[in-house]
Amino acid sequence: MQAFLKGTSISTKPPLTKERGVAATAGSSGENKKAKPVPWVEKYRPKCVDEVAFQEEVVAVLKKSLEGADLPNLLFYGPPGTGKTSTILAAARELFGPELFRLRVLELNASDERGIQVVREKVKNFAQLTVSGSRSDGKPCPPFKIVILDEADSMTSAAQAALRRTMEKESKTTRFCLICNYVSRIIEPLTSRCSKFRFKPLSDKIQQQRLLDIAERENVKISDEGIAYLVKVSEGDLRKAITFLQSATRLTGGKEITEKVITDIAGVIPAEKIDGVLAACQSGSFDKLEAVVKDLIDEGHAATQLVSQLHDVVVENNLPDKQKSIITEKLAEADKCLADGADEHLQLISLCATVMQQLSQNC
Repeated sequence: MQAFLKGTSISTKPPLTKERGVAATAGSSGENKKAKPVPWVEKYRPKCVDEVAFQEEVVAVLKKSLEGADLPNLLFYGPPGTGKTSTILAAARELFGPELFRLRVLELNASDERGIQVVREKVKNFAQLTVSGSRSDGKPCPPFKIVILDEADSMTSAAQAALRRTMEKESKTTRFCLICNYVSRIIEPLTSRCSKFRFKPLSDKIQQQRLLDIAERENVKISDEGIAYLVKVSEGDLRKAITFLQSATRLTGGKEITEKVITDIAGVIPAEKIDGVLAACQSGSFDKLEAVVKDLIDEGHAATQLVSQLHDVVVENNLPDKQKSIITEKLAEADKCLADGADEHLQLISLCATVMQQLSQNC
């Protein structure tokens, strides 16, 4: 019996190994050929300064700096998704080339620890290194490195204070680029050491062009209304718009992307729901109002989204200015409470009760 079992095991082993070997080879070659999926935000990130959209002043200054292979310390500020990080990364790639880029650029984001200790150790040690040499393609290479501090407004004041001496001391070997959303949160000694550039929210036309270009390259079908609505929903944030476009493409699976699909993806409350809330407020019935608010929350709509959309509706409404001011003040109050973690249901009931009170005066 044992001999029989041994015989079978011996006879069956070689083909199995062979098959496995073939399968492994086929699998590995298939994996090598298949391109790795990359988020579209990264895939279509500008590779050079000329590809940066809409920020003409910044691009003009950077191009002049790149021609002379010299840069001042930079401070980029403006709304999210307007191309701040992409611009400095594209400039660094042009300066150093793809080979030296990793060695010459230190990028620290808000997700990294950036307290005073990190500035004293990691940033200081990197800044003290001297660099020289030329690029493999023969182009001149500047004798400095770049430290990119993304989301610099979330750094502590102590860390920012520790940075100012390093900026001054290592000016021969290192350039700093601070990137933030709110320039008022950067201490004055740092802002005075940097050239400041404000990044504007992208215009609708520029966003539409970039989104149509991506849609064409990725063979995505999207209606003109869909593109216009996508731009409206993203509010000047191109990164958000591209992410929504990719999510909508995955959801539809090759079918045309419509306004309704984008509404679902972006978490926007449909216009008819907003009209329903206002109708309940105008009815004067608190029971109706409570039922509408409960339905909104049960359907999973965010209270902050309702506050944002209700603000636009109230501002465009033909209400008297006094009533508008009372409602908008209540909207601001509710927004602050929601940001501090208050209960959504109670805040919406309170907000809608104020709206009802003001609308009933108008009847």
